[in-house]
Amino acid sequence: MRLITISLAVLLVLIQFPLWMGKGGWLRVWDLDKQVAAAQKKNDELKARNAKLGSEVQDLREGTGAVEERARYELGMIKDGEIFIQILDPNGAPLAAPAAPAAPTTLQAEKGN
Repeated sequence: MRLITISLAVLLVLIQFPLWMGKGGWLRVWDLDKQVAAAQKKNDELKARNAKLGSEVQDLREGTGAVEERARYELGMIKDGEIFIQILDPNGAPLAAPAAPAAPTTLQAEKGN
């Protein structure tokens, strides 16, 4: 009787092995499910980034506000008729001023004389 019980237990374990550890077993399915969830999360992040970049491209194509803002802050440009004022701190270093413009426009050159 003891031999039959042991052999049935061994057969039960052998039958269960492919279910848990086999090619299509529960552990493999669980691992693949985690990989799919991680890929979906990354895809959602990339979709949000693409949407942000798409709206920025559309704004640059259609609107002049974004182009003007970039020209002012990144290139240090100013409009015709504007006066550029730079405030210095007591130590002599500029305080959060944009880069100096490359060359003054003709209108600015006339105002300076």
